[in-house]
Amino acid sequence: MMTTKETGNVSGRDTRMCGDPKTWFPMRVTYQREMKVKAELDRLGIENFVPMRYKVVESQSDGDTELRRMLVPAINNLIFVRETQERVSELKRTNEVLEPLRYMMDRTVACGHTIMTVADREMENFMRVASRTDDSVMFLDEEAVVGKEGKRVEIMGGVFEGVTGVIRRVKRCKRVVVEIEGVASVAIAYVPAGVLKEIG
Repeated sequence: MMTTKETGNVSGRDTRMCGDPKTWFPMRVTYQREMKVKAELDRLGIENFVPMRYKVVESQSDGDTELRRMLVPAINNLIFVRETQERVSELKRTNEVLEPLRYMMDRTVACGHTIMTVADREMENFMRVASRTDDSVMFLDEEAVVGKEGKRVEIMGGVFEGVTGVIRRVKRCKRVVVEIEGVASVAIAYVPAGVLKEIG
C-alpha cells in the first residue's frame, strides 16, 4: 500500500514494483464537467475513459425547439483515469481544469481512507462492453438489478467474445452484467445461451 503526501489516503494497491506503475482510478467530477476534464486529459496524453450513450435532447434553433440525438456521458460525474497516483494528485493541485477530479474511496476495506483502483484486466473487460454506444448495452442503476447474484460466465462468441460477467435479472430478463463494484454496471441486452460458458 502507498500513502500520498497530499491526501494521506492509502492507494488500493502498491504498484511501485510493477513494470508499469500506472493504474486505473475511477474518479468523480463535480458539476458534470467530465467532458471538459476528458478533453484536458486527452491533451496531456493521459489515458482515460468516459462511458457514453446516445440521448434525445431538446435544442433551440431560430426560435424553434427541435429534438436531437446526442452522445452524452452514460453515468453523470464519472471518469476513469489511468496514471500514477502521484501524477494525478499533482495535476489536481496544479491544473485548474483537472482540479474538480475527486478520488473515490473503497468502502469494502477496513480502512475507510483507501483510494479505489481498478485492475487493468477488470477495466479492459468493462470497457469492452461500456464503450458500445448502441442498443446492445444498457447502463444500470442499483434499482434496475433485482435478486441475488447469479452464475459467473464468459462469452465464447460474437462481438463480446472473451467478456466475463454475471448472470443477473434486469427488467424481468436474465442478462450478462459487467460490473465494477461500487462504481458502475452495464448489461448486455442479449447474449445467446449457447455462447455462455460458466466459470469459477
